Amino acid sequence: MRAKISYIVTAAVLVFYFVLVGSRGVMLIQSGTVVTVTFGAAVLILPLIGLWFLWKNTQFVRRANQLAAELDAEGGLPVDELRRTSGGRIDRDSADEVFARRKAETEAAPDDWRSWFRLAVAYHDARDTPRARKAMQRAITLHGTTR
Repeated sequence: MRAKISYIVTAAVLVFYFVLVGSRGVMLIQSGTVVTVTFGAAVLILPLIGLWFLWKNTQFVRRANQLAAELDAEGGLPVDELRRTSGGRIDRDSADEVFARRKAETEAAPDDWRSWFRLAVAYHDARDTPRARKAMQRAITLHGTTR
């Protein structure tokens, strides 16, 4: 729940920032000189890119949460079996062991979105966020084709 609240607050702050920047872009365009209109148009592009990026990320998180809920209902969510350091951090060797199993599971069933979801969690636990995101995107894509 804390992560959800944090995401919503961050998204709200970003939207506020986009509105603020967009209003400055409109003010620059309304000035009417060639230079200010050019700068105003350039400034308006940034909030549009930001809104698109925020929308894509929100869709990704929403779909990943839907998969998690479905997997949880099936009883297939990965169990947290990782050892932790005294400070609470995940033990690297433990994460590597779980990752090796998840990777083998995914290689055995490459068309199963469930195995890709669990692999994404293993990547995340191993602190490999780019690969975790790609694996989760693959799970989302496979889930969409099996429906």
